[in-house]
Amino acid sequence: MTTSATETKAPPRRAANTGLWVLQVLLAAFFVFASVPKLLGDPMAVQMFDLIGFGQWFRYLTGSVELLGAIGLLVPRLCGLAALGLALVMVGAALAQVFPLGAPAVALSPLVLCVVLVLLAWARRGTIPVPARS
Repeated sequence: MTTSATETKAPPRRAANTGLWVLQVLLAAFFVFASVPKLLGDPMAVQMFDLIGFGQWFRYLTGSVELLGAIGLLVPRLCGLAALGLALVMVGAALAQVFPLGAPAVALSPLVLCVVLVLLAWARRGTIPVPARS
C-alpha cells in the first residue's frame, strides 16, 4: 500500500499545531497570572509601578492588556495578533527593568518571552486578520 505526499505531511503538521496550542495555553496561563497582581493592587506591583513613574493607571493598563492578550492567545483568529501585542508589552517590560527599575539582568526574562511570542505570531501568521481593500 502506498501513501500520498499529503498523507505523510499531515501528522507532522498536526503535531506542530498541537505543540503551538500547548505553548499558547501555557503563555495564556502565564499572562493571566502576571495580570492578576496588577489588577488587584498587590503591594509589590503598586510599588514597582510607582518606581516606573507613569502612575497607577499604567499598572491597570498593563494588567488589562496582559489579561486581554492571554484571552486572545486562546482565540484562533486572534492568537497571532495577541502574540504580537504581548511581544510589544514584553519589550516595554524589558525597557522598564533596564531604565527606571535599574535591573538589567531581570530584563532577560521578558526578552526571552518576547522572542517566543514573536515566533508564535510568525507560526500563526495566517490567523492575523488583514483588512479588506476597498
